[in-house]
Amino acid sequence: MRPLLLLLLALCPALSAAPPNIIFILADDFGYGDLGCMGCTDIATPNIDRLAKEGVKFTDFYANAPVCTPTRAGFITGRWQQRCGLEFAFGYQVEQFRRVNGAWVPEKDIHGLGLPLGEVTLAQKLKSVGYATAAFGKWHLGFKDEYNPVNRGFDEYFGELLGHADFYRHAYYDGTYALRDGLQPVKREGYFTDLINERAVKFIRDHQTKPFFLYVPHLAVHSPFQPPDAPETPMVTKESMHHGSRAIYKAMVERIDLGVGMILAELEKTGLTDNTLVVFSSDNGGERYSRNAPLFHHKATVWEGGIRVPCLMRWPARLPKGKVTSQMAITMDLHATFLAAAGAQSPPEKPLDGIDLVPLLLSDANPLERTFFWRIDRSNRKQKAIRHGKWKYINDGNTMDLLFDLDADIGERMNLGYKHPKVLEDLKARLKTWETEMDASEREIWVR
Repeated sequence: MRPLLLLLLALCPALSAAPPNIIFILADDFGYGDLGCMGCTDIATPNIDRLAKEGVKFTDFYANAPVCTPTRAGFITGRWQQRCGLEFAFGYQVEQFRRVNGAWVPEKDIHGLGLPLGEVTLAQKLKSVGYATAAFGKWHLGFKDEYNPVNRGFDEYFGELLGHADFYRHAYYDGTYALRDGLQPVKREGYFTDLINERAVKFIRDHQTKPFFLYVPHLAVHSPFQPPDAPETPMVTKESMHHGSRAIYKAMVERIDLGVGMILAELEKTGLTDNTLVVFSSDNGGERYSRNAPLFHHKATVWEGGIRVPCLMRWPARLPKGKVTSQMAITMDLHATFLAAAGAQSPPEKPLDGIDLVPLLLSDANPLERTFFWRIDRSNRKQKAIRHGKWKYINDGNTMDLLFDLDADIGERMNLGYKHPKVLEDLKARLKTWETEMDASEREIWVR
């Protein structure tokens, strides 16, 4: 019996290992090409690049959506965000709809919006198998207390509940104060990215004796564009929200990188490096001052520049070192990957739409062919897209049907619909089927 057990342990190292610690660092509006390991030459990111050198770099990783809230919902639930009605980014031009006696009734109250309470979060699932859980940073999944992370499975939360608050004063330009420690509004001096970095390191230090899940969703490099070490920077206003420069963007990115270095150093200090899964990604493509090269377009579009994002994954105990993969993957896959690594389960009534990526990364086989979908109604135009294998179909503003071969044309410059009408029609049919399924979901609906 013992030789058989040893053989099984040799073939399945996870059976003999303790559950890994899990750290997910999520940048906001981060450009696909803004890391050294992705070809950037004007921003120094040695610590984030280290994750690629010591782990796996994805070339074809996608955000669940081209804007922030829906991607975060996809990650936290492990399912298409449309299933719970979160297909937009929370803002002040939104109406909430609730089903009343079979009809959808509008309710105008942006602060009442949030991830529906019937959704089971990743943190809740990991807590059920003994994980300590924490989220530090931009939540953007609900402002009211019932939506607060500490009421959604996280033991600790420190951060700003809303998007694009002032980095020094932690308030939105209309005066809404966003900084919380758990449920309590708190006053803190300091640059928001620094406060997040410090709290993340403290959590690792305080929880080194049991498995933990640490979610670090940065506000940077989202607007307002305010550099670190400049507390004299004027308070953000509605008019100045998007004023900035590449130099400020660079400084903001490098402060995220500093935090990644602090986290990696603490893991080494506490002896947790080998059995900690660390992932870095972005919630959507880059915006004004970012570098999305070689992709076309930017955040809030379903072109590659709006949805394809960097993703690096390091787990020395399990994953190969220095691997570059073209395997298609998406944010909600991280939910499934983290659950599988921790040995946790998801409720059967809400099956996951993402998959565990680790077996694919350990395999030498060709990448698995997959199909992803995107949809957004923003900037006075509706957009939708599907990627199936190498083929990408886009309808941007209902103007025309566009088909691209991403293997040959990553910049989406050559429309091939006229050459491959059958491929075009197949993708349109697949997209319509997905939309029908999503729109039939029982959910609250919010629309711009």
